[in-house]
This record gives sequence, C-alpha cells and structure tokens, in this order.
Amino acid sequence: MFPAIRKSLASMLVVSGLLSAGPALAHGSMEVPLSRVYSCFKEGPETPKSAACKALIQAGGTQALYDWNGVRQGNANDRHREIIPDGKLCSAANESHKGLDLARTDWPSTLIAPDASGRFEFVFHATAVHATGYFRLYVTRQGYNPALPLKWSDLEANPFCSVTNVSAQNNRYRLSCPFPQGKTGSHVVYGIWQRSDSPEAFYACTDVRFSDTPPPPVPWKELGQVQAREDLPAGSKVTFRLFDAEGRDVESHVLPLDGAASTAASWMYRLAQRVTTGSTRVQVGVLQASGSVVPVESATANRVYARETGYTFQLDVEKPTGGGDGGTAAYKYPTGISSYTAGTVVEGTDGLLYRCKPFPYSGWCKGAASHYAPGTGSHWQDAWERVQ
Repeated sequence: MFPAIRKSLASMLVVSGLLSAGPALAHGSMEVPLSRVYSCFKEGPETPKSAACKALIQAGGTQALYDWNGVRQGNANDRHREIIPDGKLCSAANESHKGLDLARTDWPSTLIAPDASGRFEFVFHATAVHATGYFRLYVTRQGYNPALPLKWSDLEANPFCSVTNVSAQNNRYRLSCPFPQGKTGSHVVYGIWQRSDSPEAFYACTDVRFSDTPPPPVPWKELGQVQAREDLPAGSKVTFRLFDAEGRDVESHVLPLDGAASTAASWMYRLAQRVTTGSTRVQVGVLQASGSVVPVESATANRVYARETGYTFQLDVEKPTGGGDGGTAAYKYPTGISSYTAGTVVEGTDGLLYRCKPFPYSGWCKGAASHYAPGTGSHWQDAWERVQ
C-alpha cells in the first residue's frame, strides 16, 4: 500500500464537458439535443430540479435515470411498432422506465434551428459502441399534443433522417440530418438505433422546440449542456476551459467567487456571461429564435455553442479548504487493483490526487483501464474527480 501523502491545497471538482457517461453495461442515448432520460439524469437522480423529472422519479424511482443509456428492447429486430405499444414509446415498453411516458407539457426541452445548409447535427452518446444497422429519427406531427400519451400515429409516417453508414468517434455518433420542415412549437424527436450484429435496439425521446417563425440559418453547433451542480461558498473559483480536437487548451475563462456564497444558478449565469462576452470561439446560454445565444440564470438550461465542430469543454471548480486537508492517497495508480470503491483517493502518474466518483461512475475506477486512468486517460473525468 502506498504511504499516505498529506496535501493542503484547494479541493477541485472536475465536470467533464464531454458529459459523463453511465454504467459500462448500458449503451447510449441522444446527447445533442439532450434526450428526456439523459436530461433528467444530468439534473441528478437524487436531487432533480425540474417538476417533470421529479414526477418521473416518483412514478418509477431513480434507477431509470442511472440506467439513462439502457432504454432498449433486446429482441426488436426491426419490429419496433409491433413490440412497443402506444403510450409506451419513450420507455420502449420497459416497466423500469415507465416515468418517461408521463404525458406532460413541461419536460425540459431544447430549441433547435437549421444551419446554413438547412441541416442539424444530432449527437448520440454511445457508452458501448455497437455495429449499426441504422439510426432513424422521427418527429411528431404538427398539432401534436404533449398532454396526451405519445402514440405511433403522433409521429410522421416516415423518418426525417435515416443514417446507415456512421462510425462512432469518441463514443459519439454524429448524425447530419435534414432539418424537419413545417414545424412550430413543442415536439418530440423519436430516435431508434438498431444494431446490425444483434436484434437489440435502443430508443430515445427528445423534447425539442421549433421557432414559430421561419428561423434564420444558425451559425452555431451545440457542443452540449453545461451544468452547475451545487451552490458554492465564497472564495471559490470556476474555470471554463475549451479544448481543440487534439485536446489542446485554446481558451480559459476564470470566474472568482469573491464575497458572499453563490447559488448554482447565479454562478453559472455569471460564468456564461463571461464566456459569451470574452470568447472568440464559443457562446454559452440558450439559443433564441433569432439565432443569438443568451445566458440565463439557471443551473441546467445553458448550452455551449461553437461555430466549428471539434471543440470540447470542461469546468474546473475549486473550493476553499480553510487550511484543511486536500486528501490522502491510499494508493499510487496503477496498482493492479481490478476495481476501486467510491471515495478511494489515489495518486495519479502526474503526482496529483484523484478520488473515485460515487455510483454509477465508480464502476469505471479500474486499476488497469488506460482510457480511465486518472488525469491522463481520454475519459478519466467519467470515473474520477481531482482533489489536488
């Protein structure tokens, strides 16, 4: 066992701009725009913020959100309408996810608009990459009533987007699709991912909004949701970091929280304003029908938009320690341990300390999984948080 190492620096919580993945045995959901289940998971299964996500948990418990990437049918084999009855499309007829089928008008939604080519890039986050038969995206008919259970007849008869030749990059399938025409108001995009190497299929309901007037071409591509997960004490510091396709730092925007403590919604709003006014590459806020991106005072509503693809982002949140311990390393990584438990602190190969995140991420705190190696792997933030 590695000797204990005392550190007394500010503790640091790292939130990945790649958006944390879920249990390794599940498979994926729509990330841009956020699907209904993924959006509620990111609010926090134990502390959801929206009324709709609270109702989902009340109807079916929290496990559905921890299994956000497992809305599936194991023997679909292209028989989606046959095996999934009306009113159960969003859960894919899984009792475990029945809360997703609640007929509500207040599901968190995203305004989407076409780019200059009249297209939109949907991004599907696959936590396990499978051979793809097809992705098919349907949209609800004009006049769809979200206060009623979603039926197959509520969807347009044909998909507005069908993709068969696509490969995952960084566990993301990027689907360049024609933008749905003739839509205004609130709608659901229903996604089906059918595997080619298995009869298994995955499903996602994504709540979207269309402008009530013909929108101008939008120069922005959504990179993902940015969240404030907690209130922060005075003396904290939040840093928004932007990386290029090779992982190099290209921008850094620092927000010191001097003076009084700050609520999650407040500091996120101030950070979004700082990035939006100071960045030459990205904007943080909520997309408007005019094509502009406006920061809002919300812990969960702001998104990151870029003019070009290939960027990723991350939030570094440093809290004052008041002179206390920053953590004690129990092990020097790697040690050959097959799996660390949540809360275990290790010293990474860079000499810094990392703590294994709570369930469900703790399942990825492995002693020999290089892409989750703390501080150096391509997805280390999915499993670890930096504490020094």
